[in-house]
Amino acid sequence: MVRNRNYRLLLTAGTLTNLGDGVIVLALPWLATLMSRDPLAIAAVAAAGSMPWLLFALPSGVIIDRTDRRKLIARADMIRAGIVTAIMMLALSDPVASAVWLLAGLAFLLGCAEVLRDNTAQTILPSIVAPADLEMANGQMWSAEQLMGQFIGPPLAGVLIGLGIAVPFGLDAAALVLAAGMVWLITLPPQLTNTTRFWPALVKGIDWMRKDRLLFRFAVTLGMVNFLFSMATTITILFSQEILGLSAAEHGLLLSVAAIGAVAGSLGAPLITKWIGAQATLYVSFLMWGVAYAAIGLSSTAWVVGAAMALFMAASMLWNVITVSWRQRRIPAELLGRVNSIYRFFGWGSMPLGAIAAGILVSLIENEAGREMALRMPFLLASAGYSVLLVYARLKLRLE
Repeated sequence: MVRNRNYRLLLTAGTLTNLGDGVIVLALPWLATLMSRDPLAIAAVAAAGSMPWLLFALPSGVIIDRTDRRKLIARADMIRAGIVTAIMMLALSDPVASAVWLLAGLAFLLGCAEVLRDNTAQTILPSIVAPADLEMANGQMWSAEQLMGQFIGPPLAGVLIGLGIAVPFGLDAAALVLAAGMVWLITLPPQLTNTTRFWPALVKGIDWMRKDRLLFRFAVTLGMVNFLFSMATTITILFSQEILGLSAAEHGLLLSVAAIGAVAGSLGAPLITKWIGAQATLYVSFLMWGVAYAAIGLSSTAWVVGAAMALFMAASMLWNVITVSWRQRRIPAELLGRVNSIYRFFGWGSMPLGAIAAGILVSLIENEAGREMALRMPFLLASAGYSVLLVYARLKLRLE
């Protein structure tokens, strides 16, 4: 794949956008906490950013199947650059509590463009690399995402926040513009686009997904996985500040430790799969998720939390590399955009619900058991949830 020009351009563009995303993953919630300490307000910003997966994942699939995918990715990145620039301007103003709702609105718009971009990027990969290279290509793409998005981006954001809260957003906007240029340079033969009217085209994708019961079960399971993940992740910034007592730079380093596990998991997934098999690897992922969140919920030590986050992210990469490659082979090329978007509607659409649940849960428990227990509870409940999902996976999730 080193000689594959199109793949190099796509990987480079993804690396740039993931660097910007890694900066934003710390800078956006940190900006929200400068405006408000209310867990519901913080949860609203997180929910707004992921809500488009619930609202627009389905129609995005039809758009992807009837549009030049290369141009769609480039244009989505340019739109994201404009929205991030608007957030930068908001960050330059004095922080007031009411501004957090404007920030949530911009996060929602950013998420809308992200839905199109991310779904299209997954859909275009099978047209760039050979089917036999999908595991390797996906592993490298996930590794780059985690290396830049978690290992380099967050600590860099912590340093940049020290210079000014608006600086990270300026870097992200520049990275997105460069990435759009890289994708525009990709050359592909004309794709066979879908010319069916919007609604019949969407129904055809839904019908194909409905008939594939196993794929549907995987989608719903991923939805539960991401609901629990979002519930815990939404509170991580407050957990880090109030229980671990970390600064912005220190929190960035904590996320970088988690990225070590993610990179190890994505690069090691093909080897682990050959060693114990894809089916056993899936079960191991659920076990690792449960252990990791139990450790975070019971700990007050930064290095323990960092190690647990690394374990969690390693498990996530094992799941991603195996299931994404399996899905890309399973779905017909002419339906890939629609069915993949339907899959991610179930898999990612639950994330805003998890974020909202986190805010409500913390607010309710805080009144009865205190702030510290309230901040720990999302992790402990998520751990219990992953244990239940492990049992379900043993009974229902069988890779064919």
